[in-house]
Amino acid sequence: MSLRRILALLSREVVQGPKNFIFIFTIVVPLGLSLALGLIFGTFFSGKPRLGIVAADQSRLIQLAEAVPGLIVRHYSTEAELRDATARGAVDVGVVIPVGFDQQLAHNATSDLTVFVWGESLLRDRILIGTALADWLRILAGHEPPVTIKTTLLGANNTLTWQQRLLPLLVLMTVVFGSLMLPASSLVSEKQHRTLTALLVTPATRGEIYIAKGVFGVGLSVVMAVLVLALNGAWSDQIGLVLLVLFLGAVLSAEFGILIGALVRDINSLFATVKALGLVLYAPALIALFPELPQWIAQIFPTFYMVDPVIALVQRGATFPDIAGRLVVLVGMIVGVAVALRFVRERSA
Repeated sequence: MSLRRILALLSREVVQGPKNFIFIFTIVVPLGLSLALGLIFGTFFSGKPRLGIVAADQSRLIQLAEAVPGLIVRHYSTEAELRDATARGAVDVGVVIPVGFDQQLAHNATSDLTVFVWGESLLRDRILIGTALADWLRILAGHEPPVTIKTTLLGANNTLTWQQRLLPLLVLMTVVFGSLMLPASSLVSEKQHRTLTALLVTPATRGEIYIAKGVFGVGLSVVMAVLVLALNGAWSDQIGLVLLVLFLGAVLSAEFGILIGALVRDINSLFATVKALGLVLYAPALIALFPELPQWIAQIFPTFYMVDPVIALVQRGATFPDIAGRLVVLVGMIVGVAVALRFVRERSA
């Protein structure tokens, strides 16, 4: 096996790749879906956090809230109106200020503050209003306030937004489709146009051709997956670990792609095979869309071990020990498919 020949074959893939519609699909679809989801679900041009207030008398807390330029403050007459508005999503957070609240703080008396939270509000909006509220109370009291905040969650309690739920599907589409379909379609195209036979007449081996096609698919899909994560605001301080998981997932997908490409005869058979495997490939992401389903079902499917570690790192703040078991399974699958691919390659020789 020659590194020089692999690099020459890889440069050929780079030149020929953009002519393949799968290449265009791999780039355009994930980026387009990411931008569309951002526009629909709020990461791009999202509205300002909305705070609803009911006050029995004039409070300085209202003045402090209205002075924040990035906050929409809405006033309600009664606690029942505020509760209803919060349940409907008219405001993200509602605060009921009791009578004489400022005076109680000034005299260091214990006071209760009732807070309603819309269950489907964005987590960042809750954090922003909660942090601001704590700062306002400190300003009013002049010290850590003796206030007990009673929080009531209203509406559906969706801790993940739909954009966050759809992220596993976007990652799988980017990594699996790109690194699987690019080498598979390229290999099938080579066979149909008989250029594979021409390549094998040269000193290049079948293994070197497979590696070059796999490297091209892995490289492109990892780059696109990083862009998808960035566009969806899903990032992690452990970028090296995220890249490692994306790389391993792309390698496994590329192996599957080369294996399928080596076994099928034409492009129609390739698409029929991938279509038949669609549920197996994307089942973990589809299950993640519905948290009420038993999530352990996703572990039956091999792609779970590609996408779950990435989501754990960027959404759940996981560390290496948390995902180590899944990575062991992923590496084991890579080795197993590599053995199967070697067997197929030797039979084709």
